[in-house]
Amino acid sequence: MRFGFSMLITVLLLAGCEQHDAPVLDQQLYVWQRQWTPAHETALRDSHSDFSTLRVLALQAFPNAGWRRARVDSSLLKADGRPVIAVIRLDGQLKALDQDQVTAQILQVLADWQAQGLTPSGVEIDHDAGNARLPAYSEFLQHLRAALPSSLPLSITALPAWLSSAQLPTLLHTVDSSVLQVHAVSDPRHGLFDPEQALKWSKAWARVSDKPFYLALPAYGVALLPDDGGAPLVESEVQLERAGERRELLADPLALSQLGKALREDPPAHLAGLIWFRLPLANDRRAWSLTTLRAVARGDQLVSQLGLTLSEHHGLYDISLDNRGNLDSAWPARITLKARGCEGADALAGYALQQSADLLTFTRLRDGRLPAGGQRAIGWARCATIDQGGSHVDP
Repeated sequence: MRFGFSMLITVLLLAGCEQHDAPVLDQQLYVWQRQWTPAHETALRDSHSDFSTLRVLALQAFPNAGWRRARVDSSLLKADGRPVIAVIRLDGQLKALDQDQVTAQILQVLADWQAQGLTPSGVEIDHDAGNARLPAYSEFLQHLRAALPSSLPLSITALPAWLSSAQLPTLLHTVDSSVLQVHAVSDPRHGLFDPEQALKWSKAWARVSDKPFYLALPAYGVALLPDDGGAPLVESEVQLERAGERRELLADPLALSQLGKALREDPPAHLAGLIWFRLPLANDRRAWSLTTLRAVARGDQLVSQLGLTLSEHHGLYDISLDNRGNLDSAWPARITLKARGCEGADALAGYALQQSADLLTFTRLRDGRLPAGGQRAIGWARCATIDQGGSHVDP
């Protein structure tokens, strides 16, 4: 593909025509970072117009490690002004749920939030219980419901595997709503997300639940690392101190856009909206950019618009790749530039350079993504001229 003076290459990836007559689905966000940083301020501000509610990780219980609170910035949440739901994560590997202890921990978190000026609009319990433990889980939820203010909604994160349990209707009766998680629920070696299966699960859930439910959808990726026992380790936000080749898995924005289109056109009964995991921060290397997430949530046409920018000063060219579309893009496999009179040139991390008499070729060494609205330097060259119309990019 040839470049004109603007050095732009446009790659259109269509997610289907936008449906203007389809009903609008409520869009919410999980804020799942255990440590809040200054990047949260920008992410919250830029997400404000597209996502109605924040579901914020507040407290976690781990087997053998006890309780850990997320360090939430209450001042940012108060300034944001959106409804906030406190999410309590109870690890599925816990041997049992001590009703009194767990309830006391939750009530204390809520009291502490209120002391900081936060008024939660609900509580969500995230507990990956196996089907055999659902009766005990129902009893715990009944105990918790009695301890919470009657005006405070209680919801749970739910697993598709529960659809096969006769206990599910009783479980759902104890809460005001449920959040069906349709990502990262199978063997990770089989993929992070299957949109067709997610749609089947949502329709099956609608036949069981007579209360509002939401779908928890992925806007992130993970890496799989080999383990000595054969089962892969999953690396997400935090890098694991383990050597080995990483297999990257990323939820496909195009697939999620198609699922959103299907849900808007024919929403399952009682589907109240979508909740995206997770709020992307500027330094979150395994999350979609917020630009892409907003476009998918809106049902916009997805466009990845790659361009080359040459910045020249006294014969020294800085060469950068930028993405002016709304869809995150993979780094191009190869970029060639016609150039004359080059005294020196080099590639930056992620690319290798081959130089001939009149051609500079940058070859990708590893996979990477250029976020929508982002820019990345790929190299430099000191040349007499670089032909702006003689560049070629291989996706």
